[in-house]
Amino acid sequence: MPRGTQIINGTEYVYEYDSTWNATKKYGTHKRNYIGKMVDGVFVPNKKYKLQLELDEARQKVPGPVPVTQCKRTFYGATYLFDAIGEKLGITSDLKKCFPDTYTKILSVAYYLIMEDRNPLSRFPKWARTHEHPFGANIPSQRSSELFSSISEDAKQHFFRLQSSRRLEKEYLAYDTTSISSYSKLIKQVKYGKNKDHEPLAQLNLALVYGEDSRLPVYYRKLPGNITDVMTVKKMLADIDFLHLNKVKLVMDRGFYSEANINALYHKHYKFMIATKISLKYVQEQLHEVRETMLSRSHYSSKYKLNYYSCMITWHYQETKKRSGIVESKEKRMYLHLFHNDQQAADDKAAFNNLLDRLEVELLSGSRNPAHESLYNKYYQIKQTPVRGITLTPKQEAINETEKDYGYFALISNDVKDPLEALRIYRTKDVIEKAFGNLKERLNMRRTSVSSEENLEGKLFVQFVALIYLSYIDKAMRENNFYKDYTLQELLDELDVIERFEQPGRQYHIGEMTKKQIELYRCLEVDVPS
Repeated sequence: MPRGTQIINGTEYVYEYDSTWNATKKYGTHKRNYIGKMVDGVFVPNKKYKLQLELDEARQKVPGPVPVTQCKRTFYGATYLFDAIGEKLGITSDLKKCFPDTYTKILSVAYYLIMEDRNPLSRFPKWARTHEHPFGANIPSQRSSELFSSISEDAKQHFFRLQSSRRLEKEYLAYDTTSISSYSKLIKQVKYGKNKDHEPLAQLNLALVYGEDSRLPVYYRKLPGNITDVMTVKKMLADIDFLHLNKVKLVMDRGFYSEANINALYHKHYKFMIATKISLKYVQEQLHEVRETMLSRSHYSSKYKLNYYSCMITWHYQETKKRSGIVESKEKRMYLHLFHNDQQAADDKAAFNNLLDRLEVELLSGSRNPAHESLYNKYYQIKQTPVRGITLTPKQEAINETEKDYGYFALISNDVKDPLEALRIYRTKDVIEKAFGNLKERLNMRRTSVSSEENLEGKLFVQFVALIYLSYIDKAMRENNFYKDYTLQELLDELDVIERFEQPGRQYHIGEMTKKQIELYRCLEVDVPS
């Protein structure tokens, strides 16, 4: 049906129109049916039209056998699992809306990246010949490059919005960054910076937003390699605005802490949880008052094996008005959660004493390290005489000052009052780090292997899609305690051997399945193939 657009009160609405001819009255009529609006150049359907699309799609799914023209035998069990996850999470449906011509190729490459641990895409033809997959045909290297370059920014952002609308808005969103090393000199954002993997290569950074409870990725963004974590927060907040999430809760580590970032979070009216340095003045003032109290039995958690204390403090919020430039100050409520871990304190103290041992050896042997000069003077009185040589007297006061905060850490939040609940939320942030591990290791991203901006953007997106599947499987494996019996690869291999048989004139059928394989499907919360 033909479409048109109409701007009403500054909003561009999309409508379908139907022209009919009235033979009796001898004139034509036009009827408009509004189906949605344009947002940032992307069509967003309204609820009524969206429901109609889903109904039309359901009607097109005709049950019954699909005729084939040749005998075929393929591995099916693992790719069937991905099909089921894609349906459950809406990945397949959302990709089809955003990439109607290429979504099956995107899915097939994503499936390959998950299954073929760290293998290059040049091996896709071999895998495609033996596996059932959405595209159902080979994608040579040239075609995969064309696929990556065809993934537009508009369609990609549309996919992020569709997926984020499916996520629970009550959960915290974890945010973190990682570095990806690269040999390419043609990618603008590849810069020399502080590599998180300590590799001597130029790099680009990748920011990822993850659901703290669902453990599913929501959004990612590529960053220049020389951008520090603390500088990324304001841009990330703008990105989250773009996703149209109504209620935002963020959890971040202390690398993102700064007064400007906290003010920005308050300005957006976002709930947040963020780790902060124990050396900050307002943290030290509170810790000085409660240090003895929080180490008592009544403030000990047997579950987490640490001591805790919580108090409400005042945050001195500042905002600069855009038009006038006037700085406005307000007082905001904030909760400070303090924790002490005896084991961490012992580990830190042992590491510190190992450092002092090294300093003493360097001083007494005359092999002073220029990088340690400030430490020599900070922790020792050094005397040297012709007769007695070098004598060292530790500055115990300085040593005690360094050791006094070992084992302590702090969280601040404008939302969570309970310190142990705050700790639980913060500790689940490690899903971000595990996600980056999956992204780099399983999806072959420790080095970028593309040379152009377009190909890199496209490949990152396909790898992000693959990461959603990996994250779903990883969460299910942890909840069912599968890691004691399987690695992730072993679980996929266990299912991958299930075969699908096709013969001309007959409906396809599935090979034999073991009880173990059936139980895996059920624990992964998908229907058993039949």
